[in-house]
Order: sequence, then C-alpha cells, then structure tokens
Amino acid sequence: MVSPRGPPRARPMDMTTPGPLLPPYGVVVGVLLHLVVYLVAVLYRDDNKIKKQDAPALCDLRCCKDEPIRNGLIGQKPPSINPERLKDFGEEDYLNGDVKTWEMKIVSRNEELLRDALSRIPQSSSRTSLSSSNKLIRFEDISAAAFKIQCGVQKTPCMYSRLSKQYGMDIYLKKEFLQYTGSVKERGVLYLLTSLPQDQQRKGVIVASDSNFSMAVAYHASELRIPVFVIMSTSTSPARVKMCREYGAMVISYGTTAKDSQMHARRLAQENAYLYLEEEDSAVYLSGLGTVGLEVYEQVPKLDAVIFPAGGHCGLLAGSAAALKHLNPRISVIGVESESFPVLQQSLKAGHPIEDQACSNHHFYGDVSGLCFGSNSLQLTGKLVDKVVAVREEDILISMLRLLEYERATVDAEGAIGLAALVAGKLPELKGKRVAIVICSGNLELHLLQQCIARAVTLDNRVCRFSLVLSDSPGDISKLLEILAREEARVLDIKQEHTFVTSELFTVEVTCTVETRDKIHTAQLRNALLERYPTAAWTER
Repeated sequence: MVSPRGPPRARPMDMTTPGPLLPPYGVVVGVLLHLVVYLVAVLYRDDNKIKKQDAPALCDLRCCKDEPIRNGLIGQKPPSINPERLKDFGEEDYLNGDVKTWEMKIVSRNEELLRDALSRIPQSSSRTSLSSSNKLIRFEDISAAAFKIQCGVQKTPCMYSRLSKQYGMDIYLKKEFLQYTGSVKERGVLYLLTSLPQDQQRKGVIVASDSNFSMAVAYHASELRIPVFVIMSTSTSPARVKMCREYGAMVISYGTTAKDSQMHARRLAQENAYLYLEEEDSAVYLSGLGTVGLEVYEQVPKLDAVIFPAGGHCGLLAGSAAALKHLNPRISVIGVESESFPVLQQSLKAGHPIEDQACSNHHFYGDVSGLCFGSNSLQLTGKLVDKVVAVREEDILISMLRLLEYERATVDAEGAIGLAALVAGKLPELKGKRVAIVICSGNLELHLLQQCIARAVTLDNRVCRFSLVLSDSPGDISKLLEILAREEARVLDIKQEHTFVTSELFTVEVTCTVETRDKIHTAQLRNALLERYPTAAWTER
C-alpha cells in the first residue's frame, strides 16, 4: 500500500564526517610552514637591503646630528663621490653601504700596499708608528678616504686665475687655505682620527707642536668628541695658543723648545694612555691628503700639470700623485720646495730620507723647511712625481704678493710656493698649457704678513729709496717734489738730515722712499733724478 504522503525523503548527510572537499590536516600545516619560511626569507632580504642603502657613514651622522654647522655646510649633504672614479673597484655595491675597505677583498694587479686603512694602526698609546712598512697606497684607499671625510672638510674651489695672462698659461688655483683651520692637513687628520679604534677615541690623543697638523687635530678631535691635548712651547705666539683653545683642545705650555714639548707629550701619553700623534706618512694620512688629487681631477678637465708644495713633509705631493697618476698617467705632477732647504731633492738623490739636513724654526717657512718624515712618501714621490724644483725666498715673497693682489688670498710660504715656481720661470715647458696649483695653507701671523708684503713690494721694484744733497734754502725741496709728481711717483717717506752731513756747509741730505708702478717706471724715475741731481745715490734692495 502506497503512503499518501508521497515518496520517502532522502536521509540528511552527517556533517561531522570529513567530506572529500576538504584537504587533509597535514597538507594544510605544510603549506602554512612553507608560507612562514618564505615570508621570513623575504623580510630578511629586504632588511639587508635597507641596511645597505640607508646605513649612514660616519660623515652622514656628523652632518645630520643637531650640532652647529661646520665648514659652511648649511645642513645639506655634499654630493657623493662620482662613481666613475671608482671604476676599478672589485665590488659593485661599494657605494651602497658603509665604506670599509679593510674588510673588502680587491682583485687587482700584484702591487705592494702601503698598509691597510685601519688594521695597521697600532693599539699602543705612546705614538702612532705608522711608517714601519715600506709599501705603496692604492687608488681605492684614497677614494675610500674621500667618501668618508666628504662631510667633515670643505670641497674647496679650483678656480681660473687672472694670473693666467701674466704667465702665459691657463692657471687654476685649488684653494685649500679655505678649510676651517686654513690648511689642507685637515683631510689627512680627519681620516686618521675617524679610523682610530673606539677605545682609543675614548681615551684621547695628544700632539706636541703649533703646526697646521696640530691645529687640524685640535679642531677635528673636538668635533668627533675625542679628548685632545696640545703641548706647546712657551715661545709659541699667543695668537696660535688662543686659536688652538678656541678649536676645543686643552693647551698646555711646557718647555722652551719644541723638543721639550714633545718629550713632555710622550710622557703624558704613556702615563694616561693617550695616543701620541705626529705627522707621519701612514697609509691613512696619505690617503686623506690624496683626496686633493681626486678633486682637482674632477674640477678641471683636460689637465696638463698639477703643482704641489714639497719639502720634507711631502705627504700631499705623494698622496695626490698616487690619485692623479691612476686617473691619467699623462698628467705631470710637479713638486716645489725652497732653495734654502732642498730636503726632498737631497733625499731623492740619496735614496733615503735625509735626517741631518739643516732646517729653520722660523714660522715663515712652516713645513717647507721640515725634515723628511718617512720613506713611504719618499718612495711614492720617486715613483710617481715627474719633477721637483727649488725656488728662492724672494720668489716665494713675490708669489705671496701676487696672490694677495690678484686673488685677494692671504697665504703663507707653504701656500705660495707652488706659484713661486712660475714666478721664478722654473717651468717654461708649461707655457700655453692648463695647470692647476694647490694653495695649501693660509696661516700667516699678522706681524709676519706686514713684513712679508713690505719686503715683497721692494723685491718687485715697486718701492725704492734714494738720497741726495740739496742746498739748505727755500724752494729746493719743493723742486724735488715737483719732479716726483711729474714722474707720477708716490712719496711714502721723506727725511732731512742737517747735523751729520759730510758735504759743504749749509746743505741738507734728503732721503726719500717712493712707490712706483713697476721696474720700468722705477728706471724712468731714476733717469729723471740723475739728470737733475747727478750725485743722487740709490739704495739697492
């Protein structure tokens, strides 16, 4: 009998029983594990990329922290080193992270290295004996230094000079005297200080001189918050002592000579675990100085020659020559030193540093008269420098005068000695060529500046003095002044002597100091006076 309710309904399925549409539990767990591993790997890789690209170098941290603006940097990071200069590097991502060449393996030709950029800095607290190994620096060391110090020093201009027409060549002046302490030594010092181990930076450094090197150490150590002590002799000028203290150093006056100060500094270094620094030709210091060569090559295209100051402290010459010769071996690198102290020429001739060469302690000469401080820079100079010439003191003084008049640049002997080679006519082969001259220092004390300029205008035949005897009657001196006015000579001083006159009675001896335009004008004035006063006597310079 059929039920009136219709056909029987289907029995509902039990939903608690696993159906064929859901995957097994083990498969789900495996997929989740793979996904977690993949996400961890991706995050780890991205984190490394961010660290590589965004980890600031030391110079970036110095530019960005809330401190007073230094060296004219108005909160902006200078442009990075041009990657084209780093074409020979062994790693493509060299510029992407913190520059640490001592951790990098560079594959290149078999060259001797001067030393590693960091590992050979000794841990001893007595001094930096950085010139123990006799090897050559690489271009990569200099480029690494340029990258690391670019925010701590000025990228100084290398400008076309109005002196070009006077000397018959295109002259470009690299104005390193515009650095904060007025010296190129800042480059090597900053790289040296930033390369010191952190524990030594906490202990502090000590130097013993009033040189440009000590001034640079005082300033940059203070900027890096490294305790710095400067030992100066009691004969140091008060102006330099004050300046060093304003840079942030603790200045101690001790002894009457530089040797006394050095001995006291070494003793303090041993007793207090300070690092005694003196200017040596270590790889780190030379690499920092060599950054000048990189900048000159960038700033002046199609260079034919670059002129550097030389002398005993030839680190700037040696380090820059290493950079320039790597970039363009055809560029002539020329060093200039004083004729009175031909330390570099004698050392190159002897094949080793000359230690018994007489030197001057006068502040006018600065490092120009210093002893040759190492065989490393001497070896680089002998291998890479094309020519070393010597100039007279008179040429240096006239060069200082030319820079003051034409460039409004007040420089010292070390800064002016490069141009002095052109003033003296020692480089006739550079006529018609493009030449860069490094003006490396501008630390000249005021009393020396006055003496140097007064002497220079005399050497340049623009100030002359003559004496003549006139009758002691009204109108004679006025006639003399009329002749000087007609010849357009400017009277600087005039004196009359009545008592100690060896000529006849009732006469007066008149001595005049006058200023002229140049040597030709002086000759014209002399002829005019001799025509009117045959007994006039000229004082030779």
